[in-house]
Amino acid sequence: KENKSSSNETQSLTSKKELLDCTEGEDCKENGLLVKNPKSALKLVEDGNKVHPSQGDKGEAGQISNGYSVVQSPVPGNGTGDGEDVQCTAPAATTTTTTTTTTSTTYGVEAQPQLLELEERETWSKKMDFLLSVIGYAVDLGNVWRFPYICYQNGGGAFLIPYTIMAIFGGIPLFYMELALGQYHRNGCISIWRKICPIFKGIGFTICIIAFYIASYYNTIMAWALYYLISSFTAELPWTSCKNAWNTGNCTNYFTNASITWTPHSISPAEEFYTRHVLQVQRSKGLDDLGGISWELTLCLLLIFTIVYFSIWKGVKTSGKVVWVTATFPYIILFILLIRGATLPGAWRGVVFYLQPDWQKLLATEVWVDAAAQIFFSLGPGFGVLLAFASYNKFHNNCYQDALVTSTVNCMTSFVSGFVIFTVLGYMAEMRNEEVSEVAKDTGRGTYSIAIANMPASTFFAIIFFLMLLTLGLDSTFAGLEGVVTAVLDEFPHVWGKRREWFVLGLIIACFLGSLTTLTFGGAYVVKLFEEYATGPAVLTVVFLESIAVAWFYGINQFCSDMKEMLGFTPGWYWRLCWVAISPIFLLFIICSFMSSPPDLRLFDYNYPYWTIIVGYCIGTSSVICIPIYMAYRLIITPGTFKEVSDPVQGTRQPFGGAKLKVSSAL
Repeated sequence: KENKSSSNETQSLTSKKELLDCTEGEDCKENGLLVKNPKSALKLVEDGNKVHPSQGDKGEAGQISNGYSVVQSPVPGNGTGDGEDVQCTAPAATTTTTTTTTTSTTYGVEAQPQLLELEERETWSKKMDFLLSVIGYAVDLGNVWRFPYICYQNGGGAFLIPYTIMAIFGGIPLFYMELALGQYHRNGCISIWRKICPIFKGIGFTICIIAFYIASYYNTIMAWALYYLISSFTAELPWTSCKNAWNTGNCTNYFTNASITWTPHSISPAEEFYTRHVLQVQRSKGLDDLGGISWELTLCLLLIFTIVYFSIWKGVKTSGKVVWVTATFPYIILFILLIRGATLPGAWRGVVFYLQPDWQKLLATEVWVDAAAQIFFSLGPGFGVLLAFASYNKFHNNCYQDALVTSTVNCMTSFVSGFVIFTVLGYMAEMRNEEVSEVAKDTGRGTYSIAIANMPASTFFAIIFFLMLLTLGLDSTFAGLEGVVTAVLDEFPHVWGKRREWFVLGLIIACFLGSLTTLTFGGAYVVKLFEEYATGPAVLTVVFLESIAVAWFYGINQFCSDMKEMLGFTPGWYWRLCWVAISPIFLLFIICSFMSSPPDLRLFDYNYPYWTIIVGYCIGTSSVICIPIYMAYRLIITPGTFKEVSDPVQGTRQPFGGAKLKVSSAL
């Protein structure tokens, strides 16, 4: 439908498809495309009065981004008015006529003068910055240490079968879905629900609370690694001797004396260094008596948070550069350690044990649960990070290819890390004259450090190993906090839009204060409790509801239509089937398995009392409770049926392939 021209004619936005043909960074002056001026006023060019459709072609033509309805009224006179002008010019090939209009917005029944500006969303400097950030986030301590342990515990090489199946039908489809959602809607984990299914907006607040919990204990683990790193700058590593003040009579150093026999009561000097010197757990009676705060670990954590702050305070422009070091360095170290481990005596015993399949294990349900949980927490959907990172991509970036590349790199890293770990465990078994299985189940977490300590050039290998652990952890911390920062800045741009540095500082301080209980002498018990109960079940619930909201409320057809607009092709039946049925069932399977048999917590010689499990569930529920609370709030304040309340807010799609329309009050 075309409108007739008049002197007071109002101009509408041009179609998105045409605008995307304009070369990035250049002014679009022909074919009815958007024209930029130095004042960032919005100049519109006549093109048959076309109107850009709202999200999913479901909204009205006059509606602009973020739920605002734009009403343009002509202003008589010489083309000047209050505030900046909104100019309309004809194509270059025709006679130019200029009409000046002001804009006003209506939201509900209220209206006031507004200024319509074009604001370009920050994007990654290079495609590689994004890929390295995603890889750095997905590849963390769980890939290097937890996967090999889970693998040997669940049938060795046979575990790779359920692991691969769960990756193909559960982990990778969810990973792909979040990248696509973030890139298309270009918002963080809170405000994105306004465009998908507003009644589920509580998911975004839940994610932010979970991220706070994770930052409160995960960085403490890095503080432990930093303490090890600092302790490594000595001629003789301190965890190689039983002559230190923290050692007990059970300390057994079988490397220095071949005649010493390893007994069930023996404790390696590395384990005592970890438990009695770094953690000092002997000074705590448990969760009911945590003891004082370790000032050494407090200083280490303060340094960790300082590094994190100056890495993310300016946004992805700075963090995208930092990951060139933090995401690539671990692979260099893994390669060096793999070569060194392969040359150790008895290394082959560890490799055989790692890969030797136990097919009977595949009949056990817990093996499949462990495989599903491992791939899910390794790839990391549900933490808001993938949404945040993808939101800074170019609109037509091939996120399908990115999802396949990064998830493959993640899984292969886990597999290769198994060889690094088990070559050293084979070496340990050879030195102890024990089976690899006995060494592998050592709960002291000092096994790898004691093996490194007895290698040639032990100081060098200790330094690079703990540097690797630090860089692995820093990547994940950057990502987790960036997910929160992006979410809050997108949801409250009028408050924090120009104050990112101050918000990040406040967030870092809050996380540091939240970490104080983990810095006590019983802090390791707190870390274990948070790790098992406070975050795991909550994140599983978040992603389950997220997949339901996208596939069943927003609609799989609408989601695939969005992806076709963005990527140029529609996802096939395999992806549709996974998003609609298989992936939600995959998540529900893990949740039900966890709820039916919660883990029996034990750390060192401490058995967690029953009341601590209740506390753990309460902490986990404190985040998930945001979802039903917001649903109830939305239903109360919003008139209409449940379906109407669940429909996306009309006109909230970001037009122009990534540029967002900022509506601000005219002075």
